[in-house]
Amino acid sequence: MTMEHNDAPDTRIDPVLGTVVHVVRGRQGRPNLPPTGCPFCIGGVEAPEPYTVKAFPNRWPALGPGRCEVVLYTPEHEATFASLGVARARSVIDLWAERTVALRARGDVEFVLVFENRGPEVGATIAHPHGQIYAYDHVPLRPRRRLEAGWRPEPDPGDRLIHAGEGWRWWSQFSPVHPISLSIAPEERIPDLAAAGDAERDGLAGILCDAFGRLDRLFDRSLPYMMWLYQAPNAPIGDAPPWFNLEIVSPWRSAGVCRYVAAAELACEEYFNPVDPADVADRLRLLASVGSVT
Repeated sequence: MTMEHNDAPDTRIDPVLGTVVHVVRGRQGRPNLPPTGCPFCIGGVEAPEPYTVKAFPNRWPALGPGRCEVVLYTPEHEATFASLGVARARSVIDLWAERTVALRARGDVEFVLVFENRGPEVGATIAHPHGQIYAYDHVPLRPRRRLEAGWRPEPDPGDRLIHAGEGWRWWSQFSPVHPISLSIAPEERIPDLAAAGDAERDGLAGILCDAFGRLDRLFDRSLPYMMWLYQAPNAPIGDAPPWFNLEIVSPWRSAGVCRYVAAAELACEEYFNPVDPADVADRLRLLASVGSVT
């Protein structure tokens, strides 16, 4: 058995529960932090030339070569998604859409996931603003369940609605696993970013800048979070057409205090969340920026 074969991802399925686990031995040896400098700043190993936004293959792909990419939002190391402003955030959204279309065009890809981890609390090892894209050869269980159920935006989130405008709205989820669990969706159904027009992409850029700005003001410090985009798979699933949406979650239940998922929750897949989603929504509504994002 060669080392290359040993390092190849090994997908295993639990014979009782059906849980999918990718054993990715090759990622065990990846560096947690760059030895010198930031690889994503201009002149770094991944960005030797100037750029505005940039996508490139992950050197340690969890799903095998060509299936995992890194997306750099900006060359500015200290930037946040909120500080990009609408125009530069729109450039990120356009790149997400472009890479989704390119990866989905491969004959061995069924589902493309765009996502971001920010902060060491959720496993991010490089602070430079960036996200990732995974191209799966199947539709993973959670997005498949949502598609089969015909997911669509809540018709009336009530006191959990945070903001609506520019063709989009975002709200705090009804039954959140994480202390902060937010959904963002367009008012009109679109299957993915590629189907979004200029106005819809501008609207999404604005709502993301607004959302991440409020989230960083929630505890007066940078909030660790995870974000992912649910887009249509290559082949139809379920009776209803897919409805594009995003989720943003954070493990913080108060400033610097993580809510850890404990034994009973993992054992039974029933969760005990101490944070009322209506309280999260109320606080985020009050944190609207005085000026508009440009």
